[in-house]
Amino acid sequence: MQKVTTFLWFEKNQVEEAADYYVSVIGGDSRVLDVTRWTAAGPGEEGAAMTVRFRLDGAEYVAFDGGPEFPFTEAVSLSVECESQEEADRLWSTLSSGGGQEGQCGWLKDRYGLSWQIVPPGLGEALTDPDPEKAARAMKAMLSMKRLDIEAIRNA
Repeated sequence: MQKVTTFLWFEKNQVEEAADYYVSVIGGDSRVLDVTRWTAAGPGEEGAAMTVRFRLDGAEYVAFDGGPEFPFTEAVSLSVECESQEEADRLWSTLSSGGGQEGQCGWLKDRYGLSWQIVPPGLGEALTDPDPEKAARAMKAMLSMKRLDIEAIRNA
């Protein structure tokens, strides 16, 4: 068990759906680990999921059925370092669909309002190229994009 775990506050009755969705989208070493349900003593609907502990590609998270008091903001996001442009494109399309919103520079909000950064392979190298002019062109190209296209960034 990891010592520090990200705790995500969701609106009512979204935690199981959201955890299942994230596990299916990310794949790899991803799965729901356990579900804690509200009892008659709690403020939630008895039997409904209160927390869902889940793993996304090896990292653990807890989703909490908290309600609308504390919505997600872009101040916190999950960053995914992709192994290929195809993986980045798949994650971008899937996570931004169904009510999600595309943002700038590889950022998006999913249908639950959680922000993600979808990072194609080689982005860091392109942005820190030893040639400062090439790195600046890569940065300018990235800043003009929503979904990041690593070939277009490299060729800038």
